[in-house]
Amino acid sequence: MASPVIHLVDITKVYQMGAEEVHALRGITLDIQRNEYVAIMGPSGSGKSTLMNVIGCLDTPTSGLYELNDTNVSEMNDNQLARIRNKEIGFVFQTFNLLARSDVLHNVELPLIYGGVSSGDRKKQAMEAIEQVGLTDRAHHKPNELSGGQRQRVAIARALVTRPSILLADEPTGNLDTKTGEEIMGLFDILHGQGNTVILVTHEEEIAAHAHRRVRIRDGHIESSEIVKERKVVKHAALTSA
Repeated sequence: MASPVIHLVDITKVYQMGAEEVHALRGITLDIQRNEYVAIMGPSGSGKSTLMNVIGCLDTPTSGLYELNDTNVSEMNDNQLARIRNKEIGFVFQTFNLLARSDVLHNVELPLIYGGVSSGDRKKQAMEAIEQVGLTDRAHHKPNELSGGQRQRVAIARALVTRPSILLADEPTGNLDTKTGEEIMGLFDILHGQGNTVILVTHEEEIAAHAHRRVRIRDGHIESSEIVKERKVVKHAALTSA
């Protein structure tokens, strides 16, 4: 069997809050395979956001082993983690995090600028990612000229542009109405079907229902991990810009 894309062994995370120690993660062991579609769930304070930050190389564990694509990232410094993040992980956040004064193309190009990609290659890769999310006709619009769903599609295109190993989405429909949220989740279904590893962090059962495995976190421990549907290939479908 191929190595997992994410391999966590006995991960702990302890924060010092004044005189008090907060144990956010208490011995997390978890493998996620390439092209899995996983939802990480848990109530507020369960540790799911801390786990997302560790998986996304936004934070380092206090102890334990984390291998990402067979590379030990557990003890990397901030600069090394930044390089890994830019290359291996595409982030999609609840709040979009777009530059208000830049058009869609420039927003999507940003990770490539940080990665030192040449101007010509940047534009080509950015347009391909924009096409993937069905926004080719909006490439030169600014965020305030787009709907909430379109802005989240831009954020997804930006996450895709570096061709990462993993798409990591934190409450990706939290700022969207129900209909638009379902359209965005349909896009994640398509992207997973095209070969992307997708990890959702959510507290919503209906959003987690799109995933093929649900990992539930409580009090810094994995409470359960269950496969809820078999993997299937979702063929590329025409995407609208709704």
